[in-house]
Amino acid sequence: MRNILITSALPYANGPIHLGHLVEYIQTDIWARFQRMRGHTCYYVCADDAHGTPIMLRAQQEGITPEQLIAKVAEEHKADFAGFAVGFDNYYSTHSQENREIAQSIYLALRDAGHIERRIISQLFDPEKQMFLPDRFVKGSCPRCGAEDQYGDNCEVCGATYDASELKNPRSVVSGATPVEKESEHFFFKLADFEQSIRDWIHPKAGEAAHMQPEVVNKMDEWFSAGLQDWDISRDAPYFGFEIPDAPGKYFYVWMDAPMGYMASFKHFCAQKGLNFDDFWGANSQAELYHFIGKDIMRFHTFFWPAVLEGAGYRKPNAVYVHGFLTVNGAKMSKSRGTFIKARTFLDHLNPEYLRYYIAGKLNNRVEDIDLNLEDFVARVNADLVGKVINIGSRCAGFINKRFDNRLADKLPEPQLYQEFADAADSLAQLFENREYSRAVRDIMALADKANQYIDTAQPWVIAKQSERDGELHAVCSQGINLFRVLMAYLKPIIPTTVQKAEEFLNETLQWRSVQSPLLGHTIAKFSHMMQRVEQSNVDALLEASKEDIKTMQESSKPTSGPLATDPIADTIAFEDFAKVDLRIARIVKADHVEGAEKLLQLTLDLGGETRNVFAGIKSAYSPEQLQGKLTVMVANLAPRKMRFGVSEGMVLAAGPGGKDLWILNPDDGAQPGMKVK
Repeated sequence: MRNILITSALPYANGPIHLGHLVEYIQTDIWARFQRMRGHTCYYVCADDAHGTPIMLRAQQEGITPEQLIAKVAEEHKADFAGFAVGFDNYYSTHSQENREIAQSIYLALRDAGHIERRIISQLFDPEKQMFLPDRFVKGSCPRCGAEDQYGDNCEVCGATYDASELKNPRSVVSGATPVEKESEHFFFKLADFEQSIRDWIHPKAGEAAHMQPEVVNKMDEWFSAGLQDWDISRDAPYFGFEIPDAPGKYFYVWMDAPMGYMASFKHFCAQKGLNFDDFWGANSQAELYHFIGKDIMRFHTFFWPAVLEGAGYRKPNAVYVHGFLTVNGAKMSKSRGTFIKARTFLDHLNPEYLRYYIAGKLNNRVEDIDLNLEDFVARVNADLVGKVINIGSRCAGFINKRFDNRLADKLPEPQLYQEFADAADSLAQLFENREYSRAVRDIMALADKANQYIDTAQPWVIAKQSERDGELHAVCSQGINLFRVLMAYLKPIIPTTVQKAEEFLNETLQWRSVQSPLLGHTIAKFSHMMQRVEQSNVDALLEASKEDIKTMQESSKPTSGPLATDPIADTIAFEDFAKVDLRIARIVKADHVEGAEKLLQLTLDLGGETRNVFAGIKSAYSPEQLQGKLTVMVANLAPRKMRFGVSEGMVLAAGPGGKDLWILNPDDGAQPGMKVK
């Protein structure tokens, strides 16, 4: 018997679980369930990744503490995973006492062994919020291609990577302020100290098992050729996380203590179950340890994590299994198309076993993206699960229930056919072991086709009309039920909730090897409904609900001002309606404060001989003296609107999320007042 510990990447406690996340948890859960069916000890642990700047800022935005936020999100995550039958042995949080102790002890071990170095660095600092800014909290123009609105670590237009300090016209995503450079002492993990041991781990000796897929090894070799850089493991206050033991005001970077959450979750589980933590994590452990992750976090799990473990005296994982991303209908999940689907929304509209089966039918052991094609999804689930597998049981069960007092026959008419099904156990087990789920599903469905062919040929519904053939009817239907039983055993890791219903019908708990012998002379229960067809109307409702989810998320998470504010796209208008809008160039002749108004400025606009009085809500971004003499664009045919301060005779066009980040449209100097904008 094997002793196995497996983990999935920790979902971030800053948002809901969506279908892209579920690829990994379903993949891992299938593997864990398969190992348990084989009789092995297999523990599956995970946790919420609960630290970092985004969580701190979201909690501030919601007016609650970070602890309250992560507790709320944890309950949502647990409910979503339970809905999809993801069977964690322990689900925990990185914000735990166990994780604090592990993070501190690992850090001290690395420090005492000389693997930590202190260094003064220069970072971008938000002068309004009085905080250092992570790269993803700085935006500006790309220093390479000039593309606007790019993050502080890479350009999504030209693909360049750079330091945040290189951005042109940088601004803080938190406050909108222009960041300044400020020095701070940071702590670095000397990754290069472990270069040779990581190389040896990536390229095991002949006869040793591979620790990762070939595609991952190739990518790591590319990173090696670029050189191993020291890893900054610290962040400055304010920060939500664990304080570094010997450095007040300095905190562990979220990616330092996040993977330690695997250890902390298992340690918490060990305390509950009386297990020995070192039997699985100690340097001399003989247990098996596997991480399932997405390709976006390979570097952390294949370089930093094994090096940190080795440096602190722990064992490395047996393997890191990497999967690709999920696309929907051939494209990235889209909020506008409603294909950015939350786990909870799926659960509200469709049976989660549908998704488990469909994803299993797509997954292999390579680092490849998989596509959820919704049309194919409906067709495959209906054809395979409902039309083939469930149909076998329902076609035969009624006769056993009504004619033979729920008792199966004492022998099968075609034992060689049953043996063919049973003999597939070893090859299917190898496919599951190697995470070749798509091939396993294909082979299982090929057996389902043979079972249906047998029933179609035997025609029990015809035999049932001839009472003298009751013995034959009993045998044929018992054969069908036994073939159904084998298929359900093979599908148990994939659709466990449906198989549980089958087990209640069969009066048996299915294990991998139990199908080597048929059920003979066995009493079964009455067959009950196990799964219904997928209706296109349910899928359509799912997509519509997902669009509403996004609208609600945008509105509920939108700050009242500042660059994090976002507005949902308004309802569409006809081109004829837009064509009625008369946009004209106007010169701002005069700009004044409006007494008693917090946001308004009073503008006198020259339209080329005609002047207009306009009240504009742009005081937070401009002073009157900044505007006087500027050209701008206005809606000239807007009906006059009577306001408390006077009559506004038009509208100045401005763009931006609000506050200081609000820009009036400023045409080229060659434009003239009164000129029409087309």
